[in-house]
Amino acid sequence: MGSVRRYLQFVKPYRKQIVGTMGIGMIKFGIPLLLPLMLKYVIDHILLSGMVRQEQIQQLWWITLGAVLLFTVVRIPAEYYRQYFAQWTASRVLFDVRNQMYDHIQRLSLRYYNNQKVGQVISRVINDVEQTKEFVITGMMNVWLDFITLFIAVGMMVWIDPWMTLISLSVFPLYGFSVKYFYQNLRKYTRERSQALSELQGHLHERIQGIPVIRAFHLEEHEQVQFQKRNRHFLEKALTHTRWTAKTFASVNTITDLAPIIVIVVSAYYVIQGELTLGAMTAFYGYLGLIYSPVRRLVNASTTLTQAHASMDRVFEFLDESYDIVDRPDAYVVKEIQGKINFDGVAFSYEKDREPVLKDINLEMEAGQMIALVGPSGGGKSSIVSLIPRFFDVTKGSIKVDGIDVRDYTQESLRNQIGLVLQDNFLFSGTIAENIQMGRIEASESEVMEAAKAANAHDFITQLPQGYQTEIGERGVKLSGGQKQRLAIARVFLKDPRIIILDEATSALDLQSEALVQESLERLATNRTTIIVAHRLSTITHADQIIVIDNGEVVERGTHEQLLSHDGLYSELFHVQNVDILSNEKNKF
Repeated sequence: MGSVRRYLQFVKPYRKQIVGTMGIGMIKFGIPLLLPLMLKYVIDHILLSGMVRQEQIQQLWWITLGAVLLFTVVRIPAEYYRQYFAQWTASRVLFDVRNQMYDHIQRLSLRYYNNQKVGQVISRVINDVEQTKEFVITGMMNVWLDFITLFIAVGMMVWIDPWMTLISLSVFPLYGFSVKYFYQNLRKYTRERSQALSELQGHLHERIQGIPVIRAFHLEEHEQVQFQKRNRHFLEKALTHTRWTAKTFASVNTITDLAPIIVIVVSAYYVIQGELTLGAMTAFYGYLGLIYSPVRRLVNASTTLTQAHASMDRVFEFLDESYDIVDRPDAYVVKEIQGKINFDGVAFSYEKDREPVLKDINLEMEAGQMIALVGPSGGGKSSIVSLIPRFFDVTKGSIKVDGIDVRDYTQESLRNQIGLVLQDNFLFSGTIAENIQMGRIEASESEVMEAAKAANAHDFITQLPQGYQTEIGERGVKLSGGQKQRLAIARVFLKDPRIIILDEATSALDLQSEALVQESLERLATNRTTIIVAHRLSTITHADQIIVIDNGEVVERGTHEQLLSHDGLYSELFHVQNVDILSNEKNKF
């Protein structure tokens, strides 16, 4: 019941709407309860009363008029508002749950997303939250209305004939047996079905993103088989859930069908014996439908609520994922920094039980300097720069900005001072202006334009059909690699941070695009602390300090000239790249 109690916190702000909806629902469900009494009155006091025909017709017309007015003037509006407010309340609750889940998504560390498929996260936010809607509509409203309807109907039956009421309710214990027998595993099957659906959605999301690779390597048949395996797994879980649900409905409906047979036989016997009127017998049969309809709905609601409960478990299981990166209670809000960075004995591992990817890193970066991190792939360069904005926290040692441990700053204020340009910068679907404006949301149109000019992006933007209002598509698919990089740089210009991190920012570009991007990066780096993760060593020869990282350790440091004179790893990498460049130039002729 822990999930239910926690979910009620989302329902609590709308308790007035729920109470109001139930009040309207009592009118809607209560009106049909008058029909059996009306039928009893028509049979016993009009048809079998012995009054003259004209008087019978007159009374019949008055009863008909009253019933029609009751069902049209009262019941139709009651039905409309009950449905509207029930759906409105449930939709608002789901709105609040999804808002909290999205806030949670943004707070989870990158480590969590390294181990999870995006599609599975989406499935929890969309599918599982949607399933919990039934808890509000069915569990908080319909179930209680059915109980109230049942209570009123039984009360009226007792008023007509207590003994016949007991006979009518004689099959109730069978419902209890059915619920206990059939629903004990339903929650488990529901969770398994939801998990299988989440895995299928995660696989599908990943493959859709990788369609170009699938086509390039002609993997269509292979991927069809892989998708079919996961689809079949979901089918098996869905069919198991369906079989269990079908057995439940079959047993409940059979029990429900037994009750009318018992009532018809026993009440007919009492009518023959003169102990029950024909009108009372008819009324009992009418109330039997009004009793067992809510009973059937209550039993069926167990299936719905079990599914909702299983989805709640998955929602709160996700919300209980802990945050790796949190602000300390007394964290400092920094408004302006100089940009000096120190690494003091830093060690780092992505997983607690794995070999560290960084070992005893000691670095000193003065404010305003340009520092280049170079070395073989997988040596730990990107890991180093990811620790500065606290995408991850160090395992050992400390990183200080202006002499203060980055863990003593609030994450928001620290990251406001840092700008990143990556090899594959993420652009969102929307306009060019909107993507640049993410550097500073409140920036004006003229400020956005100035940032684009500084990033050498203004010229190509103005040549597009709608200029700054051009839609760029998902991940910026309508733009070239160089254009996307310049938009990412414009975003950082607009942010105007004191620390710039450039992670392989030009390695995937052609020479013409690289020249434009390199020019804008040099302009961006002016009077800022700039950290460059570089693959092409020719682009960082002017750096104030070059740090060579290999196997998670600092193996060399110095200027370009100093490192070349040492004849170490840097010199080796530089000469290898120069040989490759000369070889490529010769092949052109």
